[in-house]
Amino acid sequence: MSPKLCVSACSGFVVACLLAFTLQIFFFSPISPDLLELPPPSSSDSHLLPTNTHLQRVIKLGEGHLKDPEDVWVDRNGVVYTATRDGWGLLKVSEDDVTILALHHVNGSKISFTDDVIEASDGSLYFSVASTKFGFDSWYLDMLEAKPHGQLLKYDPSSNETSILLDHLGFANGVALSRDEHYLVVCETLKFRCLKYWLKGETKGETEIFVQNLPGGPDNINLAPDGSFWVAILEFRSNVMDFVHTSKASKHLLAAFPKLFNLINPVTRKGMVINVAADGNIIRKFQDPNGKVMSFVTSAFEFEDHLYLGSLNSSFMENCH
Repeated sequence: MSPKLCVSACSGFVVACLLAFTLQIFFFSPISPDLLELPPPSSSDSHLLPTNTHLQRVIKLGEGHLKDPEDVWVDRNGVVYTATRDGWGLLKVSEDDVTILALHHVNGSKISFTDDVIEASDGSLYFSVASTKFGFDSWYLDMLEAKPHGQLLKYDPSSNETSILLDHLGFANGVALSRDEHYLVVCETLKFRCLKYWLKGETKGETEIFVQNLPGGPDNINLAPDGSFWVAILEFRSNVMDFVHTSKASKHLLAAFPKLFNLINPVTRKGMVINVAADGNIIRKFQDPNGKVMSFVTSAFEFEDHLYLGSLNSSFMENCH
């Protein structure tokens, strides 16, 4: 083959590869992304509190026996429970049985990404659906698409019905009731904020911002004994991720190559939990700023002056005194 024909053939091959690459990224993309406008990095209370390494001094529980313990709860007897990597509907678990309480919405669509649940004193269950489009293993696609696929739902055990309280949430995550159960707080990971939804009183059914412009996306939230809330922080702000949310091309590229997303996403390299007062002010924060021991912290539950932590990047639970 002549050099000219060889160059022509190689050029054609390169063009074909580029075309296939472009089609794969843009035309067969699993996402239809929106641009996400984020507020400037906050100068709120969490940033005024000094950086610390409290989460590097945790006690490891069940090391090697757990796979990504995402949420943690402690009963009145001090027994610690956790939920590991899975993705079902709303379940009732006893020592002898597992019962599916809610697997479908009122409209019949399947609940595929249930995230957190809390039970009120009247037996009602309030729970979040992180995404109505993507499942647990594709959570990063929901983040990249940046569309409000999340929901806050209520399950009524007396009627066995599930109703939608809030729709169009940005990756609905943790849910917690206030101490008097007048309102609940639901975390919007994608929007770096938590919302307050009123359950009683003149403002029943109304929504307001509880805390916003957090240093990262809030994951699970739990009521503390003093009436404040513990919030696990993941999806940290970074210049790279802020840029990604301004570029649809970048979003498509990362959706096609999830390993690249993991490389630039700081969530697996830091750990943080914050303590938020009932008035929405941040009063404490615990950190592992470089992920030496703790990273990707997803839950924090306080019991008898101990803070039990869950993580999607560890083989153990953590006890922080």
